[in-house]
Amino acid sequence: MDVREIESLLGDYVESAEGNRVQGSYALDQALVGTTYFKRPLVRCAAADDPLFRRIRDDERVLGPKFRLPSEWLPGARSVVSVCFPMSDEVCRSNVDDLERPSDLWLHARIEGQQFIAETTRLLVGWLEERGFSAVAPSQSPDFEAVRQDRRAPGAPLYVSRWSERHVAFVAGMGTFDLSAHLITPAGKAMRLSSVVTDARLEPTERPYGEDPFAYCTRCGACVARCPVGAISLPGGKDVALCSEVVARSKERFSPRLGCGKCQLGVPCQSRIPEPRFSHVRAYLA
Repeated sequence: MDVREIESLLGDYVESAEGNRVQGSYALDQALVGTTYFKRPLVRCAAADDPLFRRIRDDERVLGPKFRLPSEWLPGARSVVSVCFPMSDEVCRSNVDDLERPSDLWLHARIEGQQFIAETTRLLVGWLEERGFSAVAPSQSPDFEAVRQDRRAPGAPLYVSRWSERHVAFVAGMGTFDLSAHLITPAGKAMRLSSVVTDARLEPTERPYGEDPFAYCTRCGACVARCPVGAISLPGGKDVALCSEVVARSKERFSPRLGCGKCQLGVPCQSRIPEPRFSHVRAYLA
């Protein structure tokens, strides 16, 4: 099994699975029934012993010591498979215009869609095990934990966990971060992520951006303007505490669902890697 085979298997499953569509049993609006959550996923791979994992673990401004290395999730781990699930065009369109509330379809994609991602990730674990390999999905493990650390070192993240889908995807060559702390991938940042650690030896994906965590972000400021509460700024990036308050209020209003997602939509990096700012000038000077 290689990365291309995994991407093909997952893509065929995502396109055909009923779980990737709004079901009438829970639809907030029956007009949404049958609407697709996600497009075909992208798959990238990192070597489990990539030294970048240890560096982002050892830097408290990035992840800190709570983060577990791949080999601590699975002894003998050789590879980490990162999967990107791009939001469908219908989901994205539904949530662009009204900055005051998330659309019903976005709420479904955020909760029932995430449940489908968890199901698909378990399926990938099963495929690997059927081929004689060991595999684990850290974010689905009972040992996974995400906690808020109100007392932290300067520059340290507000929330820490034993596994970070975004940072794992960065190491695997999936994409780089932006001002709003999302990951810009070849399919843009309107997406969700998952990952699996395995002892299968898979060819690592080349990181076209090297180790630059913000290589794809042009700092255009579009996400700043899109945030309903001003939680993103050009000089400071994302105010995670303020953003979290908005999401928490959405859960109070729409429980058991929650979400916002406005900064992921209506921006140049919604569904692609944006062109570098002033690229025509840079090309001329080169």
